[in-house]
Amino acid sequence: MTPATAVPASATWTTGAARFSSGPYPLLVLAATVLALVLGVWGLHAWRGGRADRAALVERLAGDLGEERARQPAFAALDRRVRRYAWGRRLAGRLAATGSTLTPGQFTAAFAGIVAGAWIIAAVVFAPFFGPIAAILAGWAGYSYLAWRRRVRTERFIAQLPDLARVLANATQAGLALRTAVSMAAEELDAPAGEELRQVADAMALGHSVEDALGELQLRLPSRELIVLVSTLVLSSRAGGSVVESLRNLTVTLEERKETRREVRTQMSQVTVTAYAVPVIGIGSLLLLDRIMPGSLAALTGSTVGRICVLVALGLYVVGFALIRRMSRIDV
Repeated sequence: MTPATAVPASATWTTGAARFSSGPYPLLVLAATVLALVLGVWGLHAWRGGRADRAALVERLAGDLGEERARQPAFAALDRRVRRYAWGRRLAGRLAATGSTLTPGQFTAAFAGIVAGAWIIAAVVFAPFFGPIAAILAGWAGYSYLAWRRRVRTERFIAQLPDLARVLANATQAGLALRTAVSMAAEELDAPAGEELRQVADAMALGHSVEDALGELQLRLPSRELIVLVSTLVLSSRAGGSVVESLRNLTVTLEERKETRREVRTQMSQVTVTAYAVPVIGIGSLLLLDRIMPGSLAALTGSTVGRICVLVALGLYVVGFALIRRMSRIDV
C-alpha cells in the first residue's frame, strides 16, 4: 500500500479558482452586485424624494399656520374670554344677525372705549356730574346700534322676499327638491338673502331638517313675512301639495306688503326725525348755556336741587323720545 501523496495548498486553491471561474458563480455575483446597486440607487432616490416632500409639507403647514395667525382678528384673547359667558354668546348671536364682521371681543373693546370716552368728554365739556349720564347713554347707544343694524338687515331681507319666493317657485316647478332650490336661491340672490340662504343650505347639507334650518333663519331675522314663507315651505315639505301655487300667491302678497311698508315709512319719516331732534336740541341747549355763562353747569349740578332738576329734565327727554318713536312705529 502506497502512502497518499500530499497535495500542496496552492494547487488546491488554483484548482478551486479554476472551477469557480469556469462555473455559473461569476454571473450570480455580477447579478447580485447589479441588483444591490440598483436597489441602492432606488432607495437613495426614494429617500431624497420623501425628504423633499416632507420639507414641502412642513413649509406649507407652517405657511398656513402663519396665515391663520395673520388672519387672527384683533382682541382674540378677549373674544375667547367673552364667549365663555352667556351674555357673550348672546352678543355673538346679535352680531351674527346684523351681518357684521365684528367679533364679540372687538365689540366689547369698542363698547368699553366708547363708554369711557363719553364719560371723560362729558365730564370735561359739561361738568363731572354728566360723566356717568353720558356713559349710560353711550352704552344704550351701543346696544341700540346693534338693534338698528339688525332691523335694517331684516328690512332688506324682507324686500328680497318676493324675489326669493319667485326663485323657489320656479325651481320647484322645474322639479327640483327644496334643498336644491334653496341652494340655487342662495347663489342667485344678493346679500343679505343670499348669505342667509347659504347658511340654511349648509345646515341642511349637514343633516338638519328643513324645519330646523328655516327655524334658525326665522330666529335670526324675525318678521311676519318670513314667518309666512317659512310656514308655507315647512307645510309643503311635510304634507306636500301645490307648493308652486302657494309660492306664486305669496309672491304677489309680499310685493303688495313691500309697497305698503314703503309708503308707511315715507309718511312717518318726519316723525322719526323729530324723535331724534328732540334730545339733540336738549344737549345743544346745555352747550349753549355753558358757552354763554361759563361754569353755569358746574354750579347747577353742585347742589342737590340742581341735580334733581337735571335728572328730571333728562328723564322727560327720554320719555318724549320713547313716546315719539312708539307713535311712529306702525306694524304692517
